[in-house]
Amino acid sequence: MAKILVVDDEEHIVMILKDSLEFSGFQVITAYNGEEALASVEKEPPDLIVLDIGMPKVDGWEVCRRLKSNDATRAIPIIILTAYAQISDQKKGASLGAERFISKPCDLTYLVEEINALLAQKASQPSKKK
Repeated sequence: MAKILVVDDEEHIVMILKDSLEFSGFQVITAYNGEEALASVEKEPPDLIVLDIGMPKVDGWEVCRRLKSNDATRAIPIIILTAYAQISDQKKGASLGAERFISKPCDLTYLVEEINALLAQKASQPSKKK
């Protein structure tokens, strides 16, 4: 069972995503800000992260930057799920290494499809020997 980390500072969004993803067969762990997300990834690396951008303390941009610049976490796919919908935001997400950028509100079926596609892509890549 794939483990998904959902990161958003809005509790109701976290609960909706958690319920939907668990119903779809994923194990879900949650974080409510960037600091919690980074600590969670260090403690228990997920298979994929669904990440909000506008959060207190450490925002999603910085979380993405740190994870993608770290050899130990670079391969974890990140889906940015945010109300930020400008093309410049999408370009920034891509430049930081996020695999997908989805605007809120999103269709949960589409989100699950994207998660499955990224997990399948990750599984098909040869693992690197350390």
